[in-house]
Amino acid sequence: MKPPILLVDDNDEILAFLSDDLSDKYEVLTALNGKEALQLLLETPVQLVISDIMMPVMDGFELCRQIKSNVEYSHVPVILLTAKNTFQAKIQGLELGADAYIEKPFSPEYLQAQIANLLTNRNKIKAYFASSPMAHIKSIAYSKADETFIETLNDTIDKHIVNINLDVEQLADMMNMSRPTLYRKIKALSDLTPHELINIARLKKAAELLATGQYKIYEISEMVGYSSQTHFGKNFLKQFGMSPTEYIALKRTEK
Repeated sequence: MKPPILLVDDNDEILAFLSDDLSDKYEVLTALNGKEALQLLLETPVQLVISDIMMPVMDGFELCRQIKSNVEYSHVPVILLTAKNTFQAKIQGLELGADAYIEKPFSPEYLQAQIANLLTNRNKIKAYFASSPMAHIKSIAYSKADETFIETLNDTIDKHIVNINLDVEQLADMMNMSRPTLYRKIKALSDLTPHELINIARLKKAAELLATGQYKIYEISEMVGYSSQTHFGKNFLKQFGMSPTEYIALKRTEK
């Protein structure tokens, strides 16, 4: 499936031109102002927003501010397009959390490169987080709202990590979020289901404990919510490409 992106501009001709240019690689949604864009974001998950700054009803600055402050879509990268060739305008956009700033006129190829770069970098961060035993969950936060959400999520999982039956329903209840909202947010941030994220959180906690050298492997497997050391060992190997024993040996050589 093509990644869905949202174009926001009050100029129909620009919307049509950019939509046509981007539609080969992306599923393109359009809105004529920031208010329409926010409504679309609530209805349809998108991977990136491209917005003009000068628009009626709600301009691009306010749209960017609202996107980056709302936990439901604060992870979505925003590219601002503007005819304003001023240093102050750039500073304002970046202070509001814009991920890129492109001045008009621009080449479609340059916009394509910026989109690809942002999405590729996000995917690399997600993959590194999942595959590295010591990569902290904070590494997948893309805004202050994301950081707050992730800190609460991580603390909640950590407090209940010994619970073998911890699942998305319990997690959503403890996070005071609906199950669908929590699912969408975790999936967008990490490319993982809540179940997969809980499992990786268990394994990362285990890696942290293994590195201390203070516990037996079977003790750690119980501490992070596994009923079987064998099951724990298989999952650790599958996720990180090494067994718990190999990981212990690796950490010893680093000391």
